[in-house]
Parts: sequence; C-alpha cells; structure tokens
Amino acid sequence: MEARAYTRLGLTEGRAALRSRADASPDTCFVLDVGARPAGYLLALPYPPFAYPPLERTEEPATPAHRHRTNLHLHDIVVAERLRGRGLGQRLLDHLLLTARARGFERISLIAVGRSERFWSARGFTAHPGVAPGGYGADAVYMSRVHAPSDETS
Repeated sequence: MEARAYTRLGLTEGRAALRSRADASPDTCFVLDVGARPAGYLLALPYPPFAYPPLERTEEPATPAHRHRTNLHLHDIVVAERLRGRGLGQRLLDHLLLTARARGFERISLIAVGRSERFWSARGFTAHPGVAPGGYGADAVYMSRVHAPSDETS
C-alpha cells in the first residue's frame, strides 16, 4: 500500500522503516481491515514539535524523541486505492484523535506531501512555513494542530 501511494512522489520508505515506526509506538499505529483484508493504515509516533522522522532511517524505540509526550506526529496515513472515497481515511484520523486525547497529547503534527496542504488545512492543521521538512519532497509542508480535550471528532 505504501509503495503504491508514495512511489510517484519518490517517498517510499520500505518495510523495515515502516515496521520500526509501528514498533516505536504500537499504541498510536493502526491497521484498518475491511473484511479479512487490510484497507489502510496509520502510523503516528511521539516526536518533539517541529521535528519529524527522517525517511532514510529506522526508528529506535528508546530515543529521546519517543519520550516526548505532548506532540504526536502523524507520519503516514494510507487507504488502499480500491477503497478511497469511502471515508476510511477520516475513520483512521478520528481514531487517532481519540487515541491522542486519551493519552494526553496536546498537539498533532504531520508533513503534508504531494500538494495535500489544503486537505490537511480543512481538518484543522496549520502550516509552519519556518520548518523546512528535508527529504519529503519539494512541496512538503510541516503542519500541526492543537489537540485540546474540547476537540470534537465524529
């Protein structure tokens, strides 16, 4: 799924990097199944604000970045091509928001790639032009949103 979603952007990470991110924070990474088949996934891990996982390396669970408890970085969200347009990505995001709230995260960050800044802006994320996310493509934009207990999700 990851390769199909990101190859055209030159942003594929490979199985080892993806697995390391899921292993670094299993409580904030999810797989969405439809029937008996995976339909999508979401990888999110604690990271300091304005920092992000380098695509070219795997994660180490014991690094100080993973001890950060106020910012949750949404690293990747993918829905299988055959199932897009059915609200499954929003379901993954809603589940992340509920999980983040339950675990006390105050902010959620991400890097918008492939000209997806408008998509994320519509979901409450604000761009931080002073942060240049190297390695994520020319159009990459670091974004975040405050995630207070009063946030509403579907």
